[in-house]
Amino acid sequence: MTEHIALWGGRFSGAPADALTELSRSTHFDWRLARYDIAGSRAHARALHGANLLDDAELEGMLEALDRLDHDVATGKFFPAPDDEDVHTALERGLLDLAGAQLGGKLRAGRSRNDQIATLIRMYLRDQSRNIGGKLLDVVDALIDQATRSGETIMPGRTHMQHAQPILVAHQLLAHVWPMLRDVQRLVDLDQRMRISPYGSGALAGNTLGLDPQQVAQDLGFDSSVWNSIDGTASRDLIAEFAFVMAQIGVDLSRISEEIIIWNTKEFSFVRLDDAYSTGSSIMPQKKNPDVAELARGKAGRLIGDLTGLMAMLKALPLAYDRDLQEDKEPVFDQIDTLNVLLPAVSGMIQTMVLNYERMEELAPQGFSLATDIAEWLVKEGVPFRQAHEISGACVSECERRGIELWDLSDDDLLTIDSRLHSDVRTVLSAQGSVAARNGQGGTAPQRVREQRIAAQTEVSKMRAFTSSSVLESK
Repeated sequence: MTEHIALWGGRFSGAPADALTELSRSTHFDWRLARYDIAGSRAHARALHGANLLDDAELEGMLEALDRLDHDVATGKFFPAPDDEDVHTALERGLLDLAGAQLGGKLRAGRSRNDQIATLIRMYLRDQSRNIGGKLLDVVDALIDQATRSGETIMPGRTHMQHAQPILVAHQLLAHVWPMLRDVQRLVDLDQRMRISPYGSGALAGNTLGLDPQQVAQDLGFDSSVWNSIDGTASRDLIAEFAFVMAQIGVDLSRISEEIIIWNTKEFSFVRLDDAYSTGSSIMPQKKNPDVAELARGKAGRLIGDLTGLMAMLKALPLAYDRDLQEDKEPVFDQIDTLNVLLPAVSGMIQTMVLNYERMEELAPQGFSLATDIAEWLVKEGVPFRQAHEISGACVSECERRGIELWDLSDDDLLTIDSRLHSDVRTVLSAQGSVAARNGQGGTAPQRVREQRIAAQTEVSKMRAFTSSSVLESK
C-alpha cells in the first residue's frame, strides 16, 4: 500500500509542522467530492491520450484503475487516511495503489488542484441544484394540494397583520408557491452559468502539454470551457450565487412556517397540525408545538449566515488562487445538508395539516375588510375615489363607535352617512361578492385562482424535468 504522499514538496527540506498539517486538512468535508474528482480524472486521462501523453494501453489501464477506485469509494472500501491532506491527495494515493507508481504518476500532468476543485465544485453543485430543487418542488406540490382541497373557501387577507380584504384560501397558499418556483427557476438559470468548465486552467495560466480543455468539458457534461484561465481558478461567484439561492429558499420556507405558527395558535385556530409533525412539552401535557415550522424559521438564519460568511471570505481576494478558497465549500455543504433534512419535514407538515375552513370563513368579512368594496362601488356610481374613500371610512368609523360590522348598518344609517349610499351597496357587503369581483389575472376570484393553480402545476412539471436529471450519473 502506498505510504503517505503529498502533491507538493520538492523544493522543501522538511515536512510541514503538525499544526499546519491539521490546519490544511480538508478530507473531513471535501470527501463528498471524491466521485466527481474521479470523473474528472477519467476525462483528464482521455485528454492526455488525445495529446499523445498516454498510449492506448496506458489509457486503458488508467481508466480501469479509476473505475475500480470509483467502485471502492462508492462502496466505502476506500476512504481517506489520517495523513491525507485533501480529497485529491487521498485519491492519488488510491490510484497509485491500483495502477502502480509509473502509470498512476502520469495522471497529474497538465492539471492542478486549483482547476480540479473549481471544476468539481461546479459539478457537485449542479447535481445538488437538482436534488434541492426537487425537494422544494415537493413542498410546492403539498401547497398546491392544499389549495385544491380548499376549493372556494374564503379567509381574511391581511396587510400589516390586520384584516385587509377577503381572499380565497387557495389564493393565500398559492402566494407561497410562486416564490418557491422562482427559486427553482433560479437554479435552472444558474445551471447555465455553471455549464462552463475550468478544467485545463492549470494553476492559473493554462497548460503547455497540448491538452484540449473543450474535450474535457464535453466529457464532463459541460457546454464549453472558460475563456480566461485565471478567472477559471480564482472566481467563486457561482458558488456565492448558489449560496444565495439556498438562503432565499430558507427565507421562503420561513415565511410559510411563520404563517403556520400563527395559524396554529388558539387565537387563530386556522390549522391543526398532524401529530407526526408536532412535538409535546416536557412539563405541560396539553402542549402540541409546531416544531417543524419553528425549526424552519430558525434554520433560515443559519442559511443566511452561511451566505454571509462566504461573501465575507471572498470580498478582498487577489487573483489568482488563494488558500482562503478552501473555505468556499463548507458554507454551501452546510446549506445543502440543512435543506436535505428540512425540506422533507416541511413538505410533510404542509401535506398533512388540516385547515379549519369554517373558522376562516367566519373571520373573512370581519375587521371591516369590505370597506374597499364600498369605496369601489361608489366609484362605479361616479363618485371620485378621494370622496369614496372618505365615505367608506366614515362607515367604518360609525361601526367602530357602535361596535358593529359594515353589513349591520341599516339603509337609513347608510343614507345618513352619505346620500349616495343607497341600498344597492349591499351587493358588495359580502365576502363572496368581494372575492368574485376581483377577477383580473392575478386576482382572488375563483376562476382566476383555478387558472393560477393550473399554471403553477404546469410550471412544476417543467421544473421536474430539470430536477430529475443528474450530472454525475451521466458520466
